[in-house]
Amino acid sequence: MVNLKLFVWALVAGSFIPLVGILNGRAGRVLGDPLFACVLVFIVGLVLAIAVTAFTGRGMPDFQSFGQLKGIEYFAGFVVAFYVLSATVLAGKIGVANFIVMAVSGQVIFSLLIDHFGLFGAPIRPVNLLQFGGAIMLLGGLVITQFANGK
Repeated sequence: MVNLKLFVWALVAGSFIPLVGILNGRAGRVLGDPLFACVLVFIVGLVLAIAVTAFTGRGMPDFQSFGQLKGIEYFAGFVVAFYVLSATVLAGKIGVANFIVMAVSGQVIFSLLIDHFGLFGAPIRPVNLLQFGGAIMLLGGLVITQFANGK
């Protein structure tokens, strides 16, 4: 069984996600462009990652080993940057709730595909009927939220 603390950590981390679009939008207005806010986010993130790494006693990575990574492993940085840029630009245009509903729907559906087919080297975990039903319910909720918004 997974430690409850890890679930709480994941819940707290997820609860902060809606703040990305709002806070970056605010920073973008002050800085003159939402893309500048994204640069700020990654600078702060880099400083935090280095501080946490140092605080936990892990030292610094061997930067020569970065050359051993495959291109797809660098893709995670692209994905994070794309998400932050998207949240920054879209949350102000379509609303935070709409952005999050769409983003979470995409995450759940793609996660099920990754698990079911073992994409990107993930272990294969076949999707069962309950998981598929949950994804269908999620999509139903997505449709309902859009009708409720008059879209």
